[in-house]
Amino acid sequence: MPAFGRFPTSQYLVVQNRHFLIDAGEGVQMQLQRFKIPIHKIDCIFISHLHGDHYLGLMGLLSSMHLQRRVNDLHLYGQPGLDEIILVQFKHSKSVLNYQIHFHAFDPTEPVLIYEDKALTVETIPLRHKLPCAGFLIREKAKPVNLNKNKLIAGMLIQHIAQLKMGADVFDAKGDLLYRNSDFTLLAPPSYSYAFCSDTALNADMVEQIRAVTLLYHEATFMEDEKDKAHETKHSTAKEAAAIAKLCGAEKLIVGHFSARYRELEPLLNEAREIFPNTFLAEEGNTFEIP
Repeated sequence: MPAFGRFPTSQYLVVQNRHFLIDAGEGVQMQLQRFKIPIHKIDCIFISHLHGDHYLGLMGLLSSMHLQRRVNDLHLYGQPGLDEIILVQFKHSKSVLNYQIHFHAFDPTEPVLIYEDKALTVETIPLRHKLPCAGFLIREKAKPVNLNKNKLIAGMLIQHIAQLKMGADVFDAKGDLLYRNSDFTLLAPPSYSYAFCSDTALNADMVEQIRAVTLLYHEATFMEDEKDKAHETKHSTAKEAAAIAKLCGAEKLIVGHFSARYRELEPLLNEAREIFPNTFLAEEGNTFEIP
């Protein structure tokens, strides 16, 4: 429930000028406005599961995109049934959008590659919850090397420079080496990854899939003294979220999805930091940058 100024789950992710929304809880469009995030930059929306606190803001957002004359296609990723929820509302409001929605259904019980372009991939992470639920693992692909302009030689052909930029050695027509790539390039920038693990009980099965992830978001609905409640509702404690981060070798952990019983969040943060010190709170308006 919304409580103490906290809203249901929604995250805005930017990777190499690609703009994604992950979940769309109630109030999402108000928050996007509040933090001056232009909704028409959003290319794709990923919905983890069909509990209302993760999608009830979606219809308002889609309708506002229409009212603001969006024309670009929107790609929506979710489980079967989400399309039915959307269609019945548009049907009975007699709404015809200015833009196309492409719905991509996925099976939440298996890891599935659901998005890929030249820069990154997105795959689902099977989670353990009362409803079928999937997280999302976003990985950058290997980035191209950078040319060391100080090492370039006068008279080098453009096509040879292009080959070096692509990471290749350059050979002449006889097959003899002309330019060794490592002599003219700097190391490629590192590729980063982000794992979004929404509602889930402690789930060691996902550890290998998210091994060495750069940034992990993991729900921490309860503290350890409410562990029985967490298990009953198939949620995690802050300590369990930290244990997963430690097991998978994450670089940084963000915890969120806090129960409305907690006004103050420092105790949850401290509980997680006892296990995984590099932990932070997912609070409204916080921005986390990689690196």
